[in-house]
Amino acid sequence: MPEDTSLTPEEVAERLRIKKNTVYEMIKRGDLPAYRVGRKLRVLSDAVDKYMRKGQAAESPDSLMTAATEGTTAASTFIAPSGSSGAPGGSVAAPVSAAATLSSAGDEWSPPLPGLVLCGQDPLLDILANHLERHPRGTPIFRSHVGSFNGLLALYQGTAHMASAHLWDGDSGQYNIPYVRRLIPGIPTVIIRLVRRMQGFYVAQGNPKNILDWQAFTRSDIRYINRERGCGTRVFLDEKLRQLDIESHRIPGYRKEVFSHLSVASAIARDEADYGLGTERAARQVAQVDFVPLHKEEYHLVVKKEDFVKPLFQSLLEIIRSSEFRAELQGMGGYDLEGLGELVAEI
Repeated sequence: MPEDTSLTPEEVAERLRIKKNTVYEMIKRGDLPAYRVGRKLRVLSDAVDKYMRKGQAAESPDSLMTAATEGTTAASTFIAPSGSSGAPGGSVAAPVSAAATLSSAGDEWSPPLPGLVLCGQDPLLDILANHLERHPRGTPIFRSHVGSFNGLLALYQGTAHMASAHLWDGDSGQYNIPYVRRLIPGIPTVIIRLVRRMQGFYVAQGNPKNILDWQAFTRSDIRYINRERGCGTRVFLDEKLRQLDIESHRIPGYRKEVFSHLSVASAIARDEADYGLGTERAARQVAQVDFVPLHKEEYHLVVKKEDFVKPLFQSLLEIIRSSEFRAELQGMGGYDLEGLGELVAEI
């Protein structure tokens, strides 16, 4: 393979204007396919270009409606447990449909892969998965990097066992409870508190456009970059715009969608947009980006009650409440850990 077609993680970081450790996280999640030359990782230049194009492309309303209707998670990537075979970085492509979860009995649930499927995008879920895999009563965990809305749908449709969520309801001011009732009707669930995270604007270093609060969305001289529909950040934004009576079609850049906080921050660093909404922790990972805090959000884990009473899920709760798990999250920074492991609601 010609040398000029591949990049080192350092070169990828320079091209995307992010930190090298962030590149390794992207490879681990399967966002960037990689391969090894001896003990060195290499990423194809075309893969980086494709990642950037994907971040710039807005997903069409028709495709989103189709995915929501059919209950598919074909765009997601499952991260294989340690030691398993698969693509470089430990990821295996695993499209899952509702039909794939039915056994020969017709209605008996059968997981599409051995182990448990955990939906969500925050890196703390990788730590949680690692702890559960190493637990004496643990099991392999497969990570599905979908947003909160699709995660709850997957839980309802039986293609996932656990889903994280941070869906804010503007009418009640509550997180997740109203959405769990609507998206998982008739199925008793348990909501577990994970962390609180600060949401705010990513802006260029020094905030040269003086972007300070929600009134930024009324300005025509600055460019926004959005998250995909169905993720918690997008739901939060749309609810705030509804409350403030701001018409989204008047916001420059509103229709430009990317699929992670890091992609939003990277677009700001590359001057492809002037501001975007995301969590404080992701802002720390991208050079030349500052953070304007706006709102502290709740980040929860949702589990079916019939599963929650089983020993494996009680082990999960034990891990979440452990001093070891708390210490790792403290080391990562950017999380408010008050109430970690509390039961928020039984629905």
